[in-house]
Amino acid sequence: MSEQFNVIIVGAGIAGLCAAVEASTRAAKVLVIEKEAIIGGSSLLSGRFMAFAGTELQKENGIEDSKELLVKDMLEVGKGKNVKELVEVYGELQLNTYEWLKSNGVEFHAVRAASGHSVPRGHTILPEQAISTLYNRALKSGNVSFQLEASVKRLRKNSDGRISTVMYEKDGLEYFAKASEGIILTCGGFSKSEDLLEAFAPQLKAAIRIGGKGNTGDGLKLAWEHGAWIRDLPYLQGTYGFHPTASGEKKSQAHAFYKGAIIVNEHGNRFVNESLSYKLIGTEALKQPNNKSFQIWDQRIMNESVPGDALYDFENLYSLGLIHKAETIEELAQLIGIPEHNLLNTVSTYNSNILGGKDEEFGRNTLTHTFGTPIPIKQKPYYAMETTVAMLATYAGLSVNVDAEVLNAFNEPITGLYAAGEIAGGFHGAGYMTGSSLGKAAIFGRVAAQSALASTTEFKENVSMQ
Repeated sequence: MSEQFNVIIVGAGIAGLCAAVEASTRAAKVLVIEKEAIIGGSSLLSGRFMAFAGTELQKENGIEDSKELLVKDMLEVGKGKNVKELVEVYGELQLNTYEWLKSNGVEFHAVRAASGHSVPRGHTILPEQAISTLYNRALKSGNVSFQLEASVKRLRKNSDGRISTVMYEKDGLEYFAKASEGIILTCGGFSKSEDLLEAFAPQLKAAIRIGGKGNTGDGLKLAWEHGAWIRDLPYLQGTYGFHPTASGEKKSQAHAFYKGAIIVNEHGNRFVNESLSYKLIGTEALKQPNNKSFQIWDQRIMNESVPGDALYDFENLYSLGLIHKAETIEELAQLIGIPEHNLLNTVSTYNSNILGGKDEEFGRNTLTHTFGTPIPIKQKPYYAMETTVAMLATYAGLSVNVDAEVLNAFNEPITGLYAAGEIAGGFHGAGYMTGSSLGKAAIFGRVAAQSALASTTEFKENVSMQ
């Protein structure tokens, strides 16, 4: 006999936990199934940013932002390949979700500019704090139960064609659970599936693998069996900014280029506009000889190191021996094994162009997207970090509509099936704005729960009252 629930959620990262808390506030009986021994998934590996606009934290720091500018930036970074309606829903719901997260105990610590930002809008969290807080909030409701180390094997339909049953394995035994209102897939992408990466992204073969341990594409296969369509496969890209020794446990990541550093290949030559999305930078980096590149910066940029920050704690990486330091550009070139004359000429040309007001080589005139002004690299000592591309998250996945319903190839909802987080495609398009991944996970996790519970009479009143 099957266990009976209103909503079943597959995956316990930020998207799944937000869906669980949202559903629990509407008196729904919820089951969350997570195949790993701990909750959090790839959300634990995130860069700690959530992209929101118009918050009180921005206002306290004198930052003017708006949902309109946020949406505009996302569409520009995505090169217009995003599903515009999804981005617009993000814009409409993001401020409310920020306040909702705060009301549920999630702590935001600072606002920083990062990839794709016209103004600083990366609201920093500690993923462990956010995840444990949402998990405890779900448990405290009394409406949510969790099954950890449980692997979902198949989804099954009712006689009327509605997706309603989950078959999962735990401790070598097979279980069935039935959802009366909906099943929500929040189980991440496929960054740890070599089979799927080889099939859909062979261009990323050289990228190091850092994605969440459980991100093997299980949810995609569960949905594909029932006719789900997929979006954004042509735009699969790696994430630039990692030291080659990085791993899931040790991220060793720096985005000094968004503070003004330049990026060069092993010949000492620049090859990209450093203000672009780090996804697009990663694509160009993988084209370089031996896939090798370096970030080059000076003491002024080093002074902007932020202790504990996932992207800007340069001092910590230096203390770990991952960053080289030298009094001259020539000495720095020797340390990292690239031609001295080439690197000196590259830095000199860049400095001259920046002082002249125009980067003649690659058109860089900002630090990131439309924010910030580059200045010359000339304050010794100088620094370099070998940097590579990582397969951190796939950002291509199931086709969904604005209600988080999974769609088939004819753009029709698959009744009873919803998706949110990394598993959902169509949102980012050809690029990626920092913070929008965790942001969309929280926003559309809530949307999925609301939509599932609005689908039948029993919960419509609760949904309309929220």
